[in-house]
Amino acid sequence: MRGQDRPRLTRRASVLLAAGLLAAAGTAALAQMAAEIVPPLTGAGQPMADTAAPPVPHWVVDDIRKMRAYPEQPPIIPHSIEGYQLSVNSNRCMSCHKREFTQGSGAPMISVTHYMTREGQMLADVSPRRYFCTACHVPQADTRPLIDNTFVDMSELGVGHAGDQ
Repeated sequence: MRGQDRPRLTRRASVLLAAGLLAAAGTAALAQMAAEIVPPLTGAGQPMADTAAPPVPHWVVDDIRKMRAYPEQPPIIPHSIEGYQLSVNSNRCMSCHKREFTQGSGAPMISVTHYMTREGQMLADVSPRRYFCTACHVPQADTRPLIDNTFVDMSELGVGHAGDQ
């Protein structure tokens, strides 16, 4: 008989093939939906397109300390750091914020954690891993956020401190 020599797909192979095609189609559909849901953070639609650069933001330089948005957030820099030297040989931030200079400058002292090694050993000077301030601390710019923030602080939710009853 004709056609008996052709290999036929077994039931298991047919099911696996159908599942694979379904997974591929589902993945493509999810990727397309995700592209529509996630807001673009990169700016230009085409990565290599010529677009005008946004204006340089105005730095907030009022020297007023801002509330932190979440626990353990590094404090922002409330003053201009334009022209500050941050290199292996010098760090202008330390001329005011280092422990020995805070009384004369009136600046807040850097955290004691900046004098610790990874293993928690205290050092006499700032730890090399905490020496480049702008790796964590940034000046505040007067710009609108990239995405809306719906964060609500615990104190605004009516949660009191332990022992306040």
